Amino acid sequence: MEYEAVIGLEVHAQLLTDSKIFCGCSTRFGGAVNAQTCPICTGMPGVLPVLNRQAVMFLLKAALTFHSKVAPYSRFARKNYFYPDLPKGYQISQYELPLASGGYIEIDTPAGRKKIGLTRIHLEEDAGKLVHGSDTGSQGKSYVDLNRTGVPLLEIVSEPDLRSPEEARQFMQKLKAILLYLEICDGNMEEGSLRCDANISVRPVGSDKLGTKSEVKNMNSFRYVQRALEYEMKRQIEVLEAGGEVVQETRLWDADKGITMPMRSKEEAHDYRYFPEPDLVPIEVKQYGIPDYDARLLTTSPRLADYYEEAVRHAGHPKTVSNWVMGDLLRELKRDGTEIEKCPVSPAALAELIKLVEAGTISGKIAKGVFEEMYRTGKTPAKVVEEQGLVQITDVGQLQATVAEVLTQHPEQVKHYKSGKEQLLAFFVGQVMKATRGKANPKLVNELLREQLNAESRS
Repeated sequence: MEYEAVIGLEVHAQLLTDSKIFCGCSTRFGGAVNAQTCPICTGMPGVLPVLNRQAVMFLLKAALTFHSKVAPYSRFARKNYFYPDLPKGYQISQYELPLASGGYIEIDTPAGRKKIGLTRIHLEEDAGKLVHGSDTGSQGKSYVDLNRTGVPLLEIVSEPDLRSPEEARQFMQKLKAILLYLEICDGNMEEGSLRCDANISVRPVGSDKLGTKSEVKNMNSFRYVQRALEYEMKRQIEVLEAGGEVVQETRLWDADKGITMPMRSKEEAHDYRYFPEPDLVPIEVKQYGIPDYDARLLTTSPRLADYYEEAVRHAGHPKTVSNWVMGDLLRELKRDGTEIEKCPVSPAALAELIKLVEAGTISGKIAKGVFEEMYRTGKTPAKVVEEQGLVQITDVGQLQATVAEVLTQHPEQVKHYKSGKEQLLAFFVGQVMKATRGKANPKLVNELLREQLNAESRS
Protein backbone atom coordinates (compact mmCIF):
# COMPACT_ATOMS: atom_id res chain seq x y z
CA MET A 1 0.00 0.00 0.00
CA GLU A 2 1.24 3.50 -0.82
CA TYR A 3 1.18 6.00 2.04
CA GLU A 4 1.39 9.77 2.36
CA ALA A 5 2.35 11.91 5.32
CA VAL A 6 0.14 14.48 6.99
CA ILE A 7 2.38 17.04 8.68
CA GLY A 8 1.72 20.20 10.65
CA LEU A 9 4.45 22.35 12.18
CA GLU A 10 4.59 24.42 15.35
CA VAL A 11 7.37 26.97 14.93
CA HIS A 12 8.84 29.22 17.61
CA ALA A 13 10.77 32.25 16.35
CA GLN A 14 12.67 34.42 18.82
CA LEU A 15 11.90 38.06 18.11
CA LEU A 16 14.73 40.55 17.63
CA THR A 17 13.80 42.86 20.49
CA ASP A 18 16.51 44.29 22.72
CA SER A 19 14.59 43.44 25.88
CA LYS A 20 12.37 40.59 27.01
CA ILE A 21 8.64 40.47 26.42
CA PHE A 22 7.51 41.53 29.91
CA CYS A 23 10.59 43.17 31.49
CA GLY A 24 13.68 45.19 30.57
CA CYS A 25 16.25 42.37 30.73
CA SER A 26 18.50 41.85 27.72
CA THR A 27 17.75 39.14 25.16
CA ARG A 28 21.40 38.88 24.04
CA PHE A 29 22.57 35.31 23.43
CA GLY A 30 25.60 33.97 25.28
CA GLY A 31 25.56 36.15 28.41
CA ALA A 32 26.90 34.98 31.74
CA VAL A 33 24.65 32.37 33.35
CA ASN A 34 21.61 33.95 35.05
CA ALA A 35 23.04 37.46 34.54
CA GLN A 36 20.14 38.60 32.35
CA THR A 37 17.34 38.14 34.86
CA CYS A 38 15.22 40.23 37.20
CA PRO A 39 12.36 39.66 39.67
CA ILE A 40 9.80 39.86 36.83
CA CYS A 41 11.21 37.20 34.50
CA THR A 42 12.15 34.94 37.41
CA GLY A 43 8.63 35.12 38.82
CA MET A 44 9.24 36.75 42.19
CA PRO A 45 6.14 37.58 44.27
CA GLY A 46 4.64 41.05 43.98
CA VAL A 47 5.93 41.98 40.52
CA LEU A 48 3.88 42.81 37.44
CA PRO A 49 4.70 42.18 33.77
CA VAL A 50 4.56 45.00 31.20
CA LEU A 51 4.11 44.05 27.54
CA ASN A 52 6.91 44.89 25.09
CA ARG A 53 5.25 47.01 22.37
CA GLN A 54 7.93 46.11 19.82
CA ALA A 55 7.08 42.41 20.12
CA VAL A 56 3.47 43.19 19.20
CA MET A 57 4.59 45.30 16.23
CA PHE A 58 6.82 42.47 14.99
CA LEU A 59 3.91 40.03 15.18
CA LEU A 60 1.71 42.42 13.21
CA LYS A 61 4.37 42.69 10.49
CA ALA A 62 4.46 38.91 10.21
CA ALA A 63 0.67 38.59 10.28
CA LEU A 64 0.22 41.06 7.44
CA THR A 65 2.95 39.37 5.41
CA PHE A 66 1.33 35.96 5.86
CA HIS A 67 -2.14 37.29 4.91
CA SER A 68 -3.42 36.49 8.41
CA LYS A 69 -6.42 38.10 10.08
CA VAL A 70 -5.41 40.38 12.94
CA ALA A 71 -7.79 40.23 15.88
CA PRO A 72 -8.92 43.65 17.13
CA TYR A 73 -9.02 42.16 20.64
CA SER A 74 -6.83 39.44 22.11
CA ARG A 75 -5.50 38.50 25.52
CA PHE A 76 -2.77 36.51 27.21
CA ALA A 77 -3.29 33.31 29.17
CA ARG A 78 -1.34 31.34 31.74
CA LYS A 79 -0.22 27.96 30.45
CA ASN A 80 0.24 25.94 33.62
CA TYR A 81 2.78 23.15 33.91
CA PHE A 82 5.72 22.31 36.14
CA TYR A 83 9.28 22.09 34.86
CA PRO A 84 12.53 23.21 36.50
CA ASP A 85 13.25 25.87 33.85
CA LEU A 86 9.83 27.52 34.34
CA PRO A 87 10.26 29.68 37.46
CA LYS A 88 6.66 30.94 37.72
CA GLY A 89 5.11 27.49 37.34
CA TYR A 90 3.29 28.76 34.25
CA GLN A 91 4.17 30.26 30.89
CA ILE A 92 2.50 33.44 29.66
CA SER A 93 1.14 32.65 26.21
CA GLN A 94 -2.04 33.10 24.18
CA TYR A 95 -4.70 30.46 23.81
CA GLU A 96 -8.36 31.09 22.98
CA LEU A 97 -7.85 34.64 21.69
CA PRO A 98 -4.60 34.78 19.66
CA LEU A 99 -3.49 38.01 18.06
CA ALA A 100 -3.63 36.62 14.52
CA SER A 101 -5.23 33.66 12.77
CA GLY A 102 -5.42 32.20 9.29
CA GLY A 103 -3.14 33.11 6.41
CA TYR A 104 -0.69 31.02 4.45
CA ILE A 105 2.88 30.55 3.23
CA GLU A 106 3.60 29.42 -0.32
CA ILE A 107 6.19 26.79 -1.18
CA ASP A 108 7.33 25.29 -4.48
CA THR A 109 6.63 21.61 -5.11
CA PRO A 110 7.12 19.36 -8.17
CA ALA A 111 3.42 19.87 -8.87
CA GLY A 112 3.74 23.65 -8.70
CA ARG A 113 3.28 26.34 -6.09
CA LYS A 114 1.38 25.25 -2.99
CA LYS A 115 -0.25 27.24 -0.20
CA ILE A 116 0.35 25.94 3.31
CA GLY A 117 -2.36 27.29 5.59
CA LEU A 118 -1.64 28.83 8.98
CA THR A 119 -3.86 28.14 11.97
CA ARG A 120 -2.67 30.90 14.26
CA ILE A 121 0.16 33.28 15.12
CA HIS A 122 0.58 34.40 18.70
CA LEU A 123 3.06 35.71 21.27
CA GLU A 124 4.46 33.91 24.26
CA GLU A 125 7.46 34.01 26.55
CA ASP A 126 10.31 31.50 26.34
CA ALA A 127 11.28 29.23 29.22
CA GLY A 128 14.77 28.85 30.69
CA LYS A 129 17.40 26.30 29.77
CA LEU A 130 18.57 23.17 31.58
CA VAL A 131 22.26 22.33 31.38
CA HIS A 132 22.96 18.65 31.97
CA GLY A 133 25.75 16.25 32.83
CA SER A 134 29.19 16.82 31.35
CA ASP A 135 28.22 20.31 30.18
CA THR A 136 28.10 21.39 33.82
CA GLY A 137 31.35 19.75 34.88
CA SER A 138 29.35 17.71 37.38
CA GLN A 139 28.27 14.33 36.09
CA GLY A 140 24.74 13.42 37.11
CA LYS A 141 23.72 16.97 37.93
CA SER A 142 21.65 19.53 36.05
CA TYR A 143 21.59 23.28 36.43
CA VAL A 144 19.13 25.96 35.36
CA ASP A 145 20.05 29.05 33.32
CA LEU A 146 17.17 31.55 33.30
CA ASN A 147 18.69 34.06 30.86
CA ARG A 148 16.31 32.88 28.15
CA THR A 149 13.25 33.08 30.41
CA GLY A 150 10.91 35.76 29.15
CA VAL A 151 12.49 36.13 25.72
CA PRO A 152 9.67 36.99 23.27
CA LEU A 153 8.62 34.22 20.92
CA LEU A 154 6.42 34.23 17.87
CA GLU A 155 4.56 30.92 17.64
CA ILE A 156 3.40 30.07 14.14
CA VAL A 157 1.18 26.99 13.83
CA SER A 158 0.56 25.55 10.38
CA GLU A 159 -2.43 23.60 9.16
CA PRO A 160 -1.71 19.88 8.45
CA ASP A 161 -1.22 20.70 4.76
CA LEU A 162 2.32 19.35 4.34
CA ARG A 163 2.44 15.99 2.61
CA SER A 164 6.11 15.06 2.80
CA PRO A 165 9.25 15.72 4.87
CA GLU A 166 10.65 17.60 1.87
CA GLU A 167 7.68 19.99 1.94
CA ALA A 168 8.23 20.50 5.68
CA ARG A 169 11.86 21.45 5.05
CA GLN A 170 10.83 23.85 2.29
CA PHE A 171 8.23 25.42 4.57
CA MET A 172 10.85 26.07 7.24
CA GLN A 173 13.30 27.52 4.73
CA LYS A 174 10.68 29.83 3.26
CA LEU A 175 9.52 30.90 6.72
CA LYS A 176 13.09 31.70 7.79
CA ALA A 177 13.68 33.74 4.64
CA ILE A 178 10.55 35.82 5.31
CA LEU A 179 11.39 36.40 8.98
CA LEU A 180 14.91 37.50 8.03
CA TYR A 181 13.56 39.85 5.37
CA LEU A 182 11.15 41.38 7.89
CA GLU A 183 14.09 41.78 10.31
CA ILE A 184 12.13 40.33 13.21
CA CYS A 185 14.14 37.10 13.82
CA ASP A 186 17.74 36.11 13.08
CA GLY A 187 16.70 32.52 12.23
CA ASN A 188 19.64 30.90 14.02
CA MET A 189 18.41 27.35 14.64
CA GLU A 190 21.61 26.25 16.42
CA GLU A 191 21.18 28.99 19.04
CA GLY A 192 17.47 28.20 19.34
CA SER A 193 16.24 31.42 17.69
CA LEU A 194 14.14 29.33 15.30
CA ARG A 195 12.77 26.02 16.55
CA CYS A 196 10.03 23.73 15.35
CA ASP A 197 8.03 20.75 16.54
CA ALA A 198 6.27 18.57 13.99
CA ASN A 199 3.05 16.60 14.22
CA ILE A 200 3.12 13.75 11.72
CA SER A 201 0.82 10.88 10.81
CA VAL A 202 0.52 8.65 7.76
CA ARG A 203 -2.47 7.42 5.79
CA PRO A 204 -3.11 5.54 2.53
CA VAL A 205 -2.84 7.78 -0.52
CA GLY A 206 -6.32 8.94 -1.49
CA SER A 207 -7.75 8.59 2.01
CA ASP A 208 -9.18 11.64 3.77
CA LYS A 209 -9.05 10.02 7.20
CA LEU A 210 -6.28 11.18 9.52
CA GLY A 211 -4.01 8.66 11.15
CA THR A 212 -2.67 8.70 14.70
CA LYS A 213 -0.01 11.38 15.03
CA SER A 214 3.31 11.62 16.77
CA GLU A 215 4.92 14.88 17.83
CA VAL A 216 8.63 15.11 16.97
CA LYS A 217 10.89 17.52 18.88
CA ASN A 218 14.57 18.52 19.06
CA MET A 219 15.19 19.33 15.37
CA ASN A 220 17.67 22.20 15.15
CA SER A 221 18.41 22.37 11.42
CA PHE A 222 16.49 22.14 8.15
CA ARG A 223 18.33 18.91 7.34
CA TYR A 224 17.32 17.38 10.67
CA VAL A 225 13.68 18.43 10.16
CA GLN A 226 13.59 16.47 6.93
CA ARG A 227 15.59 13.49 8.24
CA ALA A 228 13.56 13.20 11.45
CA LEU A 229 10.26 13.25 9.58
CA GLU A 230 11.52 10.78 6.98
CA TYR A 231 12.47 8.40 9.77
CA GLU A 232 9.18 8.89 11.61
CA MET A 233 7.15 8.41 8.44
CA LYS A 234 9.04 5.20 7.68
CA ARG A 235 8.61 3.98 11.28
CA GLN A 236 4.85 4.56 11.30
CA ILE A 237 4.38 2.81 7.94
CA GLU A 238 6.32 -0.21 9.21
CA VAL A 239 4.13 -0.34 12.33
CA LEU A 240 0.94 -0.28 10.25
CA GLU A 241 2.14 -2.84 7.71
CA ALA A 242 3.10 -5.16 10.53
CA GLY A 243 -0.50 -5.01 11.74
CA GLY A 244 0.21 -2.76 14.69
CA GLU A 245 -1.21 0.59 15.75
CA VAL A 246 0.67 3.85 15.93
CA VAL A 247 0.68 5.25 19.46
CA GLN A 248 0.04 8.95 19.96
CA GLU A 249 3.16 10.17 21.70
CA THR A 250 5.91 12.77 21.78
CA ARG A 251 9.25 11.64 20.35
CA LEU A 252 12.73 13.16 20.36
CA TRP A 253 15.03 13.25 17.35
CA ASP A 254 18.48 11.77 18.05
CA ALA A 255 20.71 13.24 15.34
CA ASP A 256 23.67 10.99 16.22
CA LYS A 257 21.67 7.79 15.82
CA GLY A 258 19.38 9.13 13.10
CA ILE A 259 16.23 7.94 14.88
CA THR A 260 13.30 9.29 16.90
CA MET A 261 12.83 7.98 20.44
CA PRO A 262 9.76 7.99 22.72
CA MET A 263 9.60 10.86 25.21
CA ARG A 264 6.08 10.60 26.64
CA SER A 265 2.82 8.97 25.67
CA LYS A 266 -0.61 10.54 25.29
CA GLU A 267 -1.45 9.54 28.85
CA GLU A 268 1.55 11.53 30.08
CA ALA A 269 0.76 14.58 27.97
CA HIS A 270 0.29 17.88 29.80
CA ASP A 271 -3.11 19.25 30.72
CA TYR A 272 -2.07 22.88 30.65
CA ARG A 273 -5.21 24.32 32.28
CA TYR A 274 -5.15 27.65 30.47
CA PHE A 275 -6.86 30.61 32.09
CA PRO A 276 -6.71 34.37 31.40
CA GLU A 277 -3.58 36.17 32.61
CA PRO A 278 -4.87 38.56 35.30
CA ASP A 279 -1.77 40.77 35.40
CA LEU A 280 -1.91 41.87 31.75
CA VAL A 281 -4.60 43.97 30.10
CA PRO A 282 -6.04 42.64 26.81
CA ILE A 283 -4.41 43.76 23.58
CA GLU A 284 -6.54 46.06 21.48
CA VAL A 285 -4.96 46.69 18.09
CA LYS A 286 -5.64 50.35 17.49
CA GLN A 287 -6.90 51.12 14.01
CA TYR A 288 -7.16 54.59 12.54
CA GLY A 289 -10.52 53.83 10.96
CA ILE A 290 -9.61 55.56 7.70
CA PRO A 291 -10.85 54.31 4.31
CA ASP A 292 -8.85 51.73 2.36
CA TYR A 293 -8.03 54.36 -0.26
CA ASP A 294 -6.42 56.59 2.38
CA ALA A 295 -4.47 53.69 3.88
CA ARG A 296 -3.10 52.61 0.51
CA LEU A 297 -2.01 56.13 -0.37
CA LEU A 298 -0.44 56.85 3.01
CA THR A 299 1.60 53.63 2.88
CA THR A 300 3.12 54.23 -0.55
CA SER A 301 6.35 54.94 1.32
CA PRO A 302 7.48 54.19 4.88
CA ARG A 303 8.46 57.85 5.44
CA LEU A 304 5.01 59.09 4.42
CA ALA A 305 3.36 56.54 6.73
CA ASP A 306 5.68 57.60 9.57
CA TYR A 307 4.82 61.27 8.97
CA TYR A 308 1.10 60.51 9.11
CA GLU A 309 1.33 58.40 12.27
CA GLU A 310 3.43 61.01 14.09
CA ALA A 311 0.94 63.73 13.17
CA VAL A 312 -1.91 61.55 14.49
CA ARG A 313 0.01 61.00 17.74
CA HIS A 314 0.16 64.77 18.22
CA ALA A 315 -3.28 65.76 16.93
CA GLY A 316 -5.54 62.73 17.18
CA HIS A 317 -8.34 62.79 14.57
CA PRO A 318 -6.90 60.21 12.11
CA LYS A 319 -9.25 61.08 9.25
CA THR A 320 -8.64 64.84 9.57
CA VAL A 321 -4.87 64.27 9.48
CA SER A 322 -5.32 61.94 6.51
CA ASN A 323 -7.22 64.64 4.61
CA TRP A 324 -4.50 67.21 5.23
CA VAL A 325 -1.65 64.87 4.29
CA MET A 326 -3.30 63.51 1.14
CA GLY A 327 -4.59 66.90 0.06
CA ASP A 328 -2.65 70.03 0.98
CA LEU A 329 0.64 68.40 1.96
CA LEU A 330 1.05 66.07 -1.02
CA ARG A 331 -0.10 68.81 -3.39
CA GLU A 332 2.65 71.15 -2.20
CA LEU A 333 5.27 68.39 -2.32
CA LYS A 334 4.25 67.42 -5.84
CA ARG A 335 4.32 71.01 -7.04
CA ASP A 336 7.87 71.49 -5.75
CA GLY A 337 9.09 68.01 -6.65
CA THR A 338 10.04 67.55 -2.99
CA GLU A 339 10.17 64.30 -0.99
CA ILE A 340 8.40 63.96 2.35
CA GLU A 341 11.80 63.83 4.13
CA LYS A 342 12.41 67.47 3.14
CA CYS A 343 8.94 68.76 3.95
CA PRO A 344 9.23 72.15 5.73
CA VAL A 345 6.06 71.45 7.74
CA SER A 346 6.77 68.96 10.52
CA PRO A 347 4.12 66.49 11.72
CA ALA A 348 3.96 68.40 15.01
CA ALA A 349 3.37 71.70 13.18
CA LEU A 350 0.58 70.17 11.09
CA ALA A 351 -0.98 68.83 14.29
CA GLU A 352 -0.78 72.30 15.86
CA LEU A 353 -2.64 73.75 12.86
CA ILE A 354 -5.36 71.12 13.16
CA LYS A 355 -5.71 71.90 16.87
CA LEU A 356 -6.18 75.62 16.08
CA VAL A 357 -9.11 74.71 13.82
CA GLU A 358 -10.49 72.29 16.39
CA ALA A 359 -10.33 74.96 19.10
CA GLY A 360 -12.15 77.47 16.89
CA THR A 361 -9.18 79.84 16.81
CA ILE A 362 -9.21 79.86 13.01
CA SER A 363 -11.65 78.51 10.46
CA GLY A 364 -10.95 75.58 8.18
CA LYS A 365 -10.84 77.92 5.19
CA ILE A 366 -8.28 80.21 6.82
CA ALA A 367 -6.26 77.15 7.84
CA LYS A 368 -5.67 76.40 4.16
CA GLY A 369 -3.92 79.74 3.71
CA VAL A 370 -2.03 79.32 6.96
CA PHE A 371 -0.71 75.95 5.78
CA GLU A 372 0.55 77.47 2.52
CA GLU A 373 2.40 80.15 4.48
CA MET A 374 3.83 77.51 6.85
CA TYR A 375 5.04 75.48 3.89
CA ARG A 376 6.58 78.54 2.21
CA THR A 377 8.28 80.03 5.27
CA GLY A 378 8.64 77.18 7.78
CA LYS A 379 6.85 79.30 10.41
CA THR A 380 4.62 77.76 13.06
CA PRO A 381 0.86 78.09 12.58
CA ALA A 382 0.55 80.23 15.71
CA LYS A 383 3.15 82.66 14.33
CA VAL A 384 1.37 82.93 10.96
CA VAL A 385 -2.00 83.49 12.62
CA GLU A 386 -0.54 86.17 14.90
CA GLU A 387 1.33 88.03 12.15
CA GLN A 388 -1.63 88.08 9.77
CA GLY A 389 -4.32 88.73 12.37
CA LEU A 390 -6.26 85.67 11.39
CA VAL A 391 -7.82 84.80 14.73
CA GLN A 392 -11.42 83.72 14.20
CA ILE A 393 -14.16 86.14 15.29
CA THR A 394 -16.28 84.56 18.01
CA ASP A 395 -17.59 87.75 19.65
CA VAL A 396 -21.39 87.37 19.57
CA GLY A 397 -22.12 91.09 19.66
CA GLN A 398 -19.76 91.86 16.79
CA LEU A 399 -21.19 89.06 14.65
CA GLN A 400 -24.81 90.01 15.45
CA ALA A 401 -24.11 93.47 14.07
CA THR A 402 -22.55 92.05 10.89
CA VAL A 403 -25.45 89.62 10.40
CA ALA A 404 -27.99 92.44 10.81
CA GLU A 405 -26.11 94.55 8.26
CA VAL A 406 -26.02 91.69 5.72
CA LEU A 407 -29.77 91.05 6.07
CA THR A 408 -30.49 94.76 5.66
CA GLN A 409 -28.43 94.84 2.43
CA HIS A 410 -30.33 91.91 0.89
CA PRO A 411 -34.07 92.44 1.49
CA GLU A 412 -35.17 90.42 -1.56
CA GLN A 413 -33.23 87.34 -0.46
CA VAL A 414 -34.67 87.73 3.05
CA LYS A 415 -38.18 87.85 1.57
CA HIS A 416 -37.56 84.65 -0.45
CA TYR A 417 -36.09 82.90 2.60
CA LYS A 418 -39.20 83.72 4.63
CA SER A 419 -41.38 82.33 1.85
CA GLY A 420 -39.74 78.93 2.24
CA LYS A 421 -36.47 79.02 0.29
CA GLU A 422 -34.33 78.05 3.27
CA GLN A 423 -31.42 77.08 1.00
CA LEU A 424 -30.67 80.81 0.88
CA LEU A 425 -29.14 80.43 4.33
CA ALA A 426 -25.90 79.43 2.63
CA PHE A 427 -25.97 82.70 0.67
CA PHE A 428 -26.24 84.73 3.87
CA VAL A 429 -23.44 82.76 5.52
CA GLY A 430 -21.24 83.49 2.52
CA GLN A 431 -21.99 87.22 2.74
CA VAL A 432 -21.13 87.32 6.45
CA MET A 433 -17.87 85.43 5.82
CA LYS A 434 -17.06 87.87 3.01
CA ALA A 435 -17.74 90.84 5.26
CA THR A 436 -15.42 89.44 7.95
CA ARG A 437 -12.76 88.34 5.43
CA GLY A 438 -13.37 84.71 6.40
CA LYS A 439 -12.66 85.27 10.08
CA ALA A 440 -16.15 84.65 11.44
CA ASN A 441 -16.88 81.40 13.20
CA PRO A 442 -19.09 79.56 10.65
CA LYS A 443 -21.02 77.61 13.25
CA LEU A 444 -21.83 80.76 15.23
CA VAL A 445 -22.75 82.64 12.03
CA ASN A 446 -25.27 79.91 11.14
CA GLU A 447 -26.84 80.09 14.58
CA LEU A 448 -27.12 83.90 14.56
CA LEU A 449 -28.57 84.00 11.03
CA ARG A 450 -31.25 81.44 11.86
CA GLU A 451 -32.04 83.30 15.05
CA GLN A 452 -32.49 86.70 13.35
CA LEU A 453 -34.31 85.36 10.28
CA ASN A 454 -36.74 83.36 12.41
CA ALA A 455 -37.30 86.38 14.65
CA GLU A 456 -38.18 88.51 11.62
CA SER A 457 -40.55 85.81 10.37
CA ARG A 458 -42.49 85.87 13.65
CA SER A 459 -42.72 89.66 13.74
